[in-house]
Amino acid sequence: MLILAATPIGNLKDASVRLVEVLEAAAVVAAEDTRVTAKLLRGLGVENRPRLLPLHEHNERERAAALVEIAREGDLVLLSDAGMPTVSDPGYQLVATAIEAGVDVTVIPGPSAVVTALALSGLPTDRFTFEGFLPRKHGERASAYRALSREPRTMVFFESPNRLAESLADLAAELGADRRVVVVRELTKLYEEAKRGTAAELAEWAAGGVRGEICIVVAGAAALEVSDETGIAQVLELVSDGYRLKDAAAAIAEATGLSKRTLYEGALAARRP
Repeated sequence: MLILAATPIGNLKDASVRLVEVLEAAAVVAAEDTRVTAKLLRGLGVENRPRLLPLHEHNERERAAALVEIAREGDLVLLSDAGMPTVSDPGYQLVATAIEAGVDVTVIPGPSAVVTALALSGLPTDRFTFEGFLPRKHGERASAYRALSREPRTMVFFESPNRLAESLADLAAELGADRRVVVVRELTKLYEEAKRGTAAELAEWAAGGVRGEICIVVAGAAALEVSDETGIAQVLELVSDGYRLKDAAAAIAEATGLSKRTLYEGALAARRP
């Protein structure tokens, strides 16, 4: 089978007993960076030396089929450099190919920067969205933020420390200078830090330079204060753009906090001759 194994995101003591046991028994390991994996094996005191095969964003599509055949004959362990494979790391194409080929897939759960940053942020955790790495270019990054300006759920992003200040400035411009933001860096490491404030405050703080692995956690947009009549009009506008009535009512209800049933029935009544 194919075994997706989560690895520590900083502190080696976060490695699970299952992870060590599987690595001690593994014959073949597909690794995002074989050098990083070799260092991990040494750090965990694993005496086994499995065959290490590189699997990264540049070769995953072409190597997936061959790796699935290895998993068909015996267990294949998939590791990313840190955290859970497939989550902003290689592995999705391999998993999809394995499932299509009828090869069993299982997971050894463990550390994830996404949920760790979310839990540490102090922002609402009941509903959230993970948006991965932000675009490198200013225009594309600003557009990405703009598209999420009315997203009601807490948002989690990955960002490079070299682009953090510019990214936070774009965030303040598109989502509002007062939007609550938490920048989490160096999770589980010696210099772990969670810097909290408004988008404008953290953009100013980051301008002085920030190091380490970065997660940005952003509060969702507050519900718009609109009347039922305005909400129904917005539903009808979405319907005219091609949305199904049910989907339009759900979208406006989520954005405004209005009752989905009220919006649906109101729009349905307004459409009757």
